[in-house]
Amino acid sequence: MNAHMNNALSQYAKVGTNSGVAAASPHRLIQMLMEGAMEKIATAKGHMQRGEIEQKGRYISWAISIINGLAASLDMEQGGELAERLATLYQYMNGQLFKANIENDAEKLDEVANLMRDIKLGWDGIANTAE
Repeated sequence: MNAHMNNALSQYAKVGTNSGVAAASPHRLIQMLMEGAMEKIATAKGHMQRGEIEQKGRYISWAISIINGLAASLDMEQGGELAERLATLYQYMNGQLFKANIENDAEKLDEVANLMRDIKLGWDGIANTAE
């Protein structure tokens, strides 16, 4: 019964996420990626604290992939200096995540989560002009 319930909940979560993506504006999609990166980092930290090395690595890799997606979405021509700075920051964040994984360093995870939170706050502030 528990396995069936967990499967149903998992499917429900997937449907909710997929529906959100289909209806989301480009601005909202970026917000969702940022939220996803922060969620993956928090989950990785939990795995790190419990000594669950494989799962920690999986979630850190997932966060790195999301940040790579954010970097790839930057419009370097229109974004100018801001896009360049964000690209550099995303590169730094991924380096810190890599080090956090290798060194088992929760402080580096916190640093990246805080940086992503700051970027997201800025992004959230332009929501009215972007949509």
